[in-house]
Amino acid sequence: MRRILSILLENEPGALSRIVGLFSQRAYNIDSLTVGTTDDQSLSRITITTMGDDRIVEQITKQVNKLVDVLKIIDLTEMSHIERELLLVKVFAQDETTRAAVTRVVDVFQGAILDMGRQSYSLQLVSSTDKIESFLDTLRHETDIIEVVRSGAVGIGRGDKALKA
Repeated sequence: MRRILSILLENEPGALSRIVGLFSQRAYNIDSLTVGTTDDQSLSRITITTMGDDRIVEQITKQVNKLVDVLKIIDLTEMSHIERELLLVKVFAQDETTRAAVTRVVDVFQGAILDMGRQSYSLQLVSSTDKIESFLDTLRHETDIIEVVRSGAVGIGRGDKALKA
């Protein structure tokens, strides 16, 4: 099962490598990882997506909590949450038919055309991981994909609960 873990930790050199090292030492795979400072510059928030059953995620959570720099960790998949990912994709758009088809797909998915080259379009979509996968599948039916860049998931709990120190 896909899990989204959100970790609040001190913004110190080596903190991220200790988290990644913990996953590596225990042979847990990280599907995506995003990191950024919070409104408090002394704290960072890491969002990790990984695969695992409840037992594995519980082990990960306990091990991460033992790290000195970590203030708090939550499994967002266990609660109502909002998840977003940024996708940048470059596609072939060499003729009018292909350009029109790509433009329709972008409009349907509420994406944006960021750049138009002579033979390519650069597109953007900010959405859930599932919707991004669907967008890419639809694009593959209309044209060839040249390049894909994905940010990885970020998430936040719904309602009044917050991941704070």
